[in-house]
Amino acid sequence: MRIANLGGRAVLVRGESGAIDIAGASDGRFGPDPQSLFENWTAFAEWADALLNADAAASDSFDVTELGAPVPRPRQVFAIGLNYAEHAAEAGYPPVSMPVTFTKFPSSIVGPDAVVELPEGHVDWEVELVVVIGREGHKLDRESAWDHVAGLTIGQDLSERITQLQGSAPQFSLGKSFPGFGPTGPWLVTPDEFADKDDLAISCSLSGEGMQASRTSMMLYDVPELLVRISAVCPLLPGDIIFSGTPSGIGNRRTPPRFIGADDVLVSEIEGIGTLTTRFTA
Repeated sequence: MRIANLGGRAVLVRGESGAIDIAGASDGRFGPDPQSLFENWTAFAEWADALLNADAAASDSFDVTELGAPVPRPRQVFAIGLNYAEHAAEAGYPPVSMPVTFTKFPSSIVGPDAVVELPEGHVDWEVELVVVIGREGHKLDRESAWDHVAGLTIGQDLSERITQLQGSAPQFSLGKSFPGFGPTGPWLVTPDEFADKDDLAISCSLSGEGMQASRTSMMLYDVPELLVRISAVCPLLPGDIIFSGTPSGIGNRRTPPRFIGADDVLVSEIEGIGTLTTRFTA
């Protein structure tokens, strides 16, 4: 199933442009706030699956420009660096023995079709598969890790490279947390919708020019392994999100470097999820 944030209300997406209001269809059993769905995810998923299979609920058409972040207020945002070998190589780092983990502060999270105001500096793109937690978990094992995932969506780990790399030690989290630097969407897709949830095509283009293209099966640490490694330290909470790393093709490693400018349009795609469009202004 696909779950979206439509104008601040949680909806089930049916077909290409149909939406079922969850609070209305459930007679208030599940509230309108998209973030609240994760607090009782198992019961919600069972109810929604039965509703969609019954094909009884009416749906209304919607405008994609009204979509917000599928997870608008995550308590924890984890982000992974250097998780594709080719990206680690282009960045000049050898493969590491554990995932490079940092955060994007939650205030940076926005939805699809966002317009991001560019700060001074060099703003770069990083298309990523975003994992959304549905069930709390601590010290998970690989065999049960996917059971804790509510779904997958698309993300852009936008980065201002001067802020990120200034000083004697990198400021990953600050350089990646300007307003609008965490576009996500267009909706959440549950794992059962994918033929192979561990091998999805992932790509992005900037103003029509292809920049990144790979498959999530090329990650050094796949989704179960990321959940194992992170949850060994931090309990994963319902509604947490994980930016799982980006493939090669980022702007600051090109010759010459290429950064995002005003009026650029960044289009990010992941197989089985859809398209995330981000626009920029000075």
